[in-house]
Amino acid sequence: MRLARLIILFFILSIGFQVFPQDKPASEETKTNIGFELMKNLDIYSNMMKELSTDYVDVINPGQLTQTGIDAMLESLDPYTNFIPENQVEDYRFITTGQYGGIGALIHQQGKYVVISEPYEGSPAQKAGIKAGDKIIRINGQAAINKSYDEVSAVLKGQAGTAVSLVVERRNPSDTLVKDIIRENIRIDNVPYSGMLKDSIAYIKLTGFTQNASKEFRQAFISLRENNRLKGLIIDIRGNGGGLLTEAVDIANIFVEKGQEIVSTKGQKADKNQQHLTSSAPVDLEIPIIVLVDSQSASASEILAGSLQDLDRAVVLGQRTFGKGLVQNVVPLSYNAQMKITVAKYYIPSGRCIQAIDYSHKNKQGSFDKIPDSLIREFKTKHGRKVYDGGGISPDVKSTERQFSNIALALYNKFLIFDYATLFEHSHSSIQPPDQFEISDSLYNDFLNYIKDKDFKYTTHSELALEKLRKEAENEQYYNGIKSELDQLQTSMDNDKKEDLNKYRDQIRDLLKVDILGRYYYQKGKIIGTLNTDPVLNDAFKVLRDTARYSGILAGKFSQVDNSLPGSVEEELHTKEGQ
Repeated sequence: MRLARLIILFFILSIGFQVFPQDKPASEETKTNIGFELMKNLDIYSNMMKELSTDYVDVINPGQLTQTGIDAMLESLDPYTNFIPENQVEDYRFITTGQYGGIGALIHQQGKYVVISEPYEGSPAQKAGIKAGDKIIRINGQAAINKSYDEVSAVLKGQAGTAVSLVVERRNPSDTLVKDIIRENIRIDNVPYSGMLKDSIAYIKLTGFTQNASKEFRQAFISLRENNRLKGLIIDIRGNGGGLLTEAVDIANIFVEKGQEIVSTKGQKADKNQQHLTSSAPVDLEIPIIVLVDSQSASASEILAGSLQDLDRAVVLGQRTFGKGLVQNVVPLSYNAQMKITVAKYYIPSGRCIQAIDYSHKNKQGSFDKIPDSLIREFKTKHGRKVYDGGGISPDVKSTERQFSNIALALYNKFLIFDYATLFEHSHSSIQPPDQFEISDSLYNDFLNYIKDKDFKYTTHSELALEKLRKEAENEQYYNGIKSELDQLQTSMDNDKKEDLNKYRDQIRDLLKVDILGRYYYQKGKIIGTLNTDPVLNDAFKVLRDTARYSGILAGKFSQVDNSLPGSVEEELHTKEGQ
């Protein structure tokens, strides 16, 4: 019944959390009432489980029932408070440390197969000859066909030094290979690429904030500075979902004086109220900095971008960030389980919290709303610029997110681009370096021939609007009178769709290029291959080249409307899960 007691403990924690977002500590009377509720509900739950186990018509599974209760209860809180059973502890170790035991490969579900998306460079999988596109047929003698992604992932992971045997299908069902792989501790770099761009601008791509992120970042920046005369730095944290708060503080410290508060946390318990100050001498207080963000930049990413913005140390460029201002701690539970629980909110130097969702109250539909505009407050940066809480970090210079066409998304999501890249690698032993490789007209035409007999049906927004018009016309009894016009419009749309492969060829070329580069140069090659054509980077160059504008933005001489750069776009691809 220890697990039964856990669920009640979670219930009590949820009571406390409903008070927490209001930043009001519980009174002694409230604490007494919670204590009474704790003991009462523990007793009720214990008795209920005992009665079910003895009287229910079928044999019950207490563990499964309790897990169902835990999941339902935590769903009523914020999405970051999670129960971690023993069999998932390895996944959470990866989130915080960037390390796990496994073969070192990205995988995805493709029909009845789990397929290798990409082996990590230098990983056990890559050294064993595993390639992107390999379909996993058997694992340790057991059939893997029709197994889910999660089932295969659980078997591929394991303690370093242990062996796993894979049977993979490569070109066709008769082309199978046996790969015996020794698992290792796989470490994912927080800085997959750093280098020099045009105009003596340094670039660092930061994809995570796991342990050693600040060390990796510092080494990358110092190396770039020692070997080049830098005129500026671009820090790219687009798509970075965050990680350890302390790593964000240490990265900010590279550009900020020692003793500067970067973030503070406030919670119900006094020990959660902490200030996080820079603790070391800075490396560079002068270099102009652009921080690239998007809607998926969250948590520690927002601490880094927001603190540098609040201290007027960097210009933030891109889109509004995600808006996660909640701090989690992982605590041990019985039977090797753990719980990740939200314990505080964080506040960046201006005093604002960027949390965007109010998890203390549900709306009538049972979901949570964004913090209303009426509760959003104004704050000031170090130099007096206006910034606001309650909705992520608003960029100083805005750029528009790139919108992929429906046909490009259909080709990508149906793995036709992926499968073509697999065939391409089988027939090409090498390609040009990633900064030179391009999709030629002949290569694109070859891709068009490949997909001629493939199914990639897709619906455009115009077709959806037309279908909605049909239904509304039927409801309002106008349909018979305009049916011929609607049919004619549908025919015109069908004819136009036939030209989409040519109309959106640049988008499709970009997706092809990224997937093919990954086969030869892995993650680093993908990044390098897109640098010269990344329009958001071009926006950053414009700001860094115009020193008066850069300084003026930080001095508050330009409004965010003035800072918008029309026509800039941003590419966002879905990241596949790792093994």
